[in-house]
Amino acid sequence: MRIRWEEISKEKLVWMYETMVKIREFETVVEQNFLRAEIPGFVHSYVGEEAIATGVVANLRKDDYITSTHRGHGHLIAKGADLKKMMAEIYGKRTGYCKGKGGSMHIADISIGVLGANGEVAGGIPIAVGAGLAIKFKGTDQVVVSFFGDGATNRGAFHEGLNFAAVYNLPVVFVVEFNEYASTAPAREMIPVKNVAVRAASYGFPGVTIDGNNVLEVYEAAKIAIERARHGGGPFLIEAKTYRLKGHFIGDPELYRDREEVQRFWKKEPIGRYEKFLLKNEILTSEEMEEIKRKVREMVMGAVEFARNSEFPKPEEALEDLFVDDRGYDY
Repeated sequence: MRIRWEEISKEKLVWMYETMVKIREFETVVEQNFLRAEIPGFVHSYVGEEAIATGVVANLRKDDYITSTHRGHGHLIAKGADLKKMMAEIYGKRTGYCKGKGGSMHIADISIGVLGANGEVAGGIPIAVGAGLAIKFKGTDQVVVSFFGDGATNRGAFHEGLNFAAVYNLPVVFVVEFNEYASTAPAREMIPVKNVAVRAASYGFPGVTIDGNNVLEVYEAAKIAIERARHGGGPFLIEAKTYRLKGHFIGDPELYRDREEVQRFWKKEPIGRYEKFLLKNEILTSEEMEEIKRKVREMVMGAVEFARNSEFPKPEEALEDLFVDDRGYDY
């Protein structure tokens, strides 16, 4: 099945642009404020990979689930997370999603199907498979999408998760964000196959390799995979080729790659490519795109002000919220 872009509503096409711009602006401001020492801990930027979260989530319902990674801000924003609560959590404030105790890598919002970002490589895969099993038990038509990087495909959790999902025919779509680096290790030295999508064949379900910097190509692949999973077709693996334009974390000196390589991939970044498409097909004008950027910037700066003006949690609150005591256990 092929999808022509004319079959996608203008509302959806514009939403995809707004979402990518929102992710880019959010990450840019977080980077700037982290370097100003306003933000504690570690921050891993999603800049350059916006088309993947956007194109995939554009096919999901609010009651569908996702699992994310340590580079998860983009996934959460695409799924509809509250920017103020996200920013407050990244700032370590008590108004954040985890009351400031989780930070950038552990944001979750069950109300919109976000089962959590995850600081452990491949850590979201078993959670997604478990959610897929729960969906099957409940008999609903929900779908789970698990986002992870190319480094995760070398982990045991990846292979165990894919095998389990295949054996039980679970509605799980696995999305590899192949950004060329696992921390400081280049994929070309760590993965013995050209495309990790071929690994799906070992478990008896489809895998495809796509251009992860083309939001429409991501949208099309995700639509096929998600509709298939929603109607009982079982798991699917999407490998979206992209590039990590920023370091592993903000402040990374990036001694393991040269600047020419990074500059080469900046020319392929997804938002500029999508803007050309929108202009060429008269979906948005330059003025309308600038207005979207202005509104997004206001929204993100509003989130920053909310975070700056919020309180830190008190030291005596450190041991609160560690467990969900729904069975009356006496801890």
